[in-house]
Amino acid sequence: MSEPVKLDLAAIADRYASAWLSHDPEAIVALHASDSTFQAHGRGTAVRGNDALLKEFGEVFERYPGFGVETRRLLLGDRHWTLDWTLTFQPPGKERRGFHALDVVEVDGDGLVTRKDTFFDYAEIKAALS
Repeated sequence: MSEPVKLDLAAIADRYASAWLSHDPEAIVALHASDSTFQAHGRGTAVRGNDALLKEFGEVFERYPGFGVETRRLLLGDRHWTLDWTLTFQPPGKERRGFHALDVVEVDGDGLVTRKDTFFDYAEIKAALS
């Protein structure tokens, strides 16, 4: 029986964050397993598969121009991480603003994302969008 592979979860999380900060949905989806799911809780149902993820992630950058991330903390577990963060954005002609979010991200044995759940503070979203 072979030993399970020890993943460098910090490096995987860093690559994933870099893909998001590049604003490149294809780069993000390349780090997902083919049947991966994403759900923005409170906004709708989960989406599954590369085509759906590509569309969903592209819409994030349209919805939040100048998308950015301010990390509060990153907690690493066994084949998952939790990111406590602030989503920042800047509508044209307005000040930069943001709201609190929390991601729970699971990966497979190859280090590909199999599930990403994002939870938002909707009171902060409402204030940031007004």
